[in-house]
Amino acid sequence: MKPLLIVDSISKQFQTTPVVRNVSFEVFPGEIFALLGASGCGKTTTLRLIAGFEKADSGVVTMNERILEDKQILVPPESREIGFVFQDYALFPDKSVIDNAAFGLSRKIKKNKRYKIATDILERVGIEHLKSRMPHHLSGGEQQRVALARSLVTQPKLILLDEPFSNLDAGLRQSTREEVKELLKALNISVVLVTHDQEEALSFAERVAVMHDGIIEQIGTPEEVYRKPKTVYVANFLGKTNIIETRIENGLAETPIGIIKVDYQDTPQAILSIRPEHIKINKVDTKLEDKILAENKIQGHISACEFKGHDFTYQVEIDGKTFFIQTDYQRHFQVGDTVTLQPVDAVVIEKDM
Repeated sequence: MKPLLIVDSISKQFQTTPVVRNVSFEVFPGEIFALLGASGCGKTTTLRLIAGFEKADSGVVTMNERILEDKQILVPPESREIGFVFQDYALFPDKSVIDNAAFGLSRKIKKNKRYKIATDILERVGIEHLKSRMPHHLSGGEQQRVALARSLVTQPKLILLDEPFSNLDAGLRQSTREEVKELLKALNISVVLVTHDQEEALSFAERVAVMHDGIIEQIGTPEEVYRKPKTVYVANFLGKTNIIETRIENGLAETPIGIIKVDYQDTPQAILSIRPEHIKINKVDTKLEDKILAENKIQGHISACEFKGHDFTYQVEIDGKTFFIQTDYQRHFQVGDTVTLQPVDAVVIEKDM
């Protein structure tokens, strides 16, 4: 399958500060692709370069084999067949819902026809009954749907979403995310989502690009970037992890919490990422402590505990170092407990950027 969108080596700097540095990726027809990164990493600027709101210093943007931007060509935003949903929705406060939704349609189309098209889209996003209301009479979720309808009304080939769920309450965020994803998949529209929220990117997108300091450090499926991070930054950014420097010999890595088998060639220097849920934890029975010591099991003490409803995250101190361990909601240890740890899965990070 040919990609719909090709972003090839685009760069952008403001004054003397590089913001986007040699960024490349592809988005396929009907695919939801996420740019994930912390604030200031360059992800929103990348989105604005694709939309044509900013001009790249170098690089090429192509959609449907049509060049949107290179050294000689710069297609204006309104001619790119790209929809854009802004973080703050950017609704016109003096226009009704239906007028906001119909705004992008050509004035060459008769007004009653524009309203018919806009009404159909409002119905698809579930707010047709609100078409006469003004934006200030809408909830955050309703405003977002108006902004989405406005971006869809021109039947774009690609939709760009800039932190679209960040202004919603936590309780509404997940349900809205699921509904919007279902709608976009039903319409078979390609999507580029920008977000700083790891859970959002992993649950919403089919592929994720992790950005840091203006570059893309890794692209892959949500499972790949979480389970097999290629850099220390990616490993840390996608959730708590334990970064351990070690060596690998005969397929085994020795760590402060035990020896673990890894699928990697022997090397005197390696960096492991071990997720908290990939470590077994057991409480030490003081009556059996001598036996544990005889078996060379490493002991530590729980120094902190964080309860998150569906699981516990413990901090365990061993020889002055802290390790994170996650258990389900039923496994409850106490701060101060003496425990043993055993890693059950680890990934070797191939480069430290």
